[in-house]
Amino acid sequence: MVRVVTADAPDAVALQEVPLWAVRRLEAWSGMTASWAMTMPALLGPLARRVTDRDPRRFRSSFTGQANALLVNPHLEAGRHRRVVLNPGLSRSDWLLRGGQRRVCHALELETPAGRLVVANLHASNSPDRRLVGEEIRRAAAFLADAGRCVLCGDFNVRRHTVPGFTEPIGGIDQVLVRGLDVERGPEAWPEERRTVDGVLLSDHAPVEAVVRWTS
Repeated sequence: MVRVVTADAPDAVALQEVPLWAVRRLEAWSGMTASWAMTMPALLGPLARRVTDRDPRRFRSSFTGQANALLVNPHLEAGRHRRVVLNPGLSRSDWLLRGGQRRVCHALELETPAGRLVVANLHASNSPDRRLVGEEIRRAAAFLADAGRCVLCGDFNVRRHTVPGFTEPIGGIDQVLVRGLDVERGPEAWPEERRTVDGVLLSDHAPVEAVVRWTS
């Protein structure tokens, strides 16, 4: 899926739920520069991938661990990488020992021909409590308050959630929101045929794509 989504050399790609064993392969798969933030540790270390491969639907990330990742085209200069935990009430023991998942927003400063912009990636909690999820998204927005030109991507796990100061969301939970930049096309989700390879539908989420102009 990484090869498919980077085949047309995008400027930036935001990924969620990347198995920890895969994060160090992202640059080779994509030809892009990778920055990542761990959300779940790998409980079985190097054995995790073998166990998960036996029954990926059952075990998923509980053994392999997870990270969110940002991929950036090498023609852009990547600067400061920072992150904020969106659910700071999660205890360290729940995170390290009981499979609790940190919800993280991480951001990368990019130097473009038109100046600096920030690309951020979040994955909010999958919870029926919309107030809890809304608080996580507000925490991410506060984290990005000093970024005048910003692209906020990710899995919000709540439909059509509006973030003040950013463009309006599309239907669904996966978003590309923009502030201080012009959107030329999209955001729009890929059709299934675009992410089908050799008869296999890749990824349980359709990628969301947008074209953004950063020059006036």
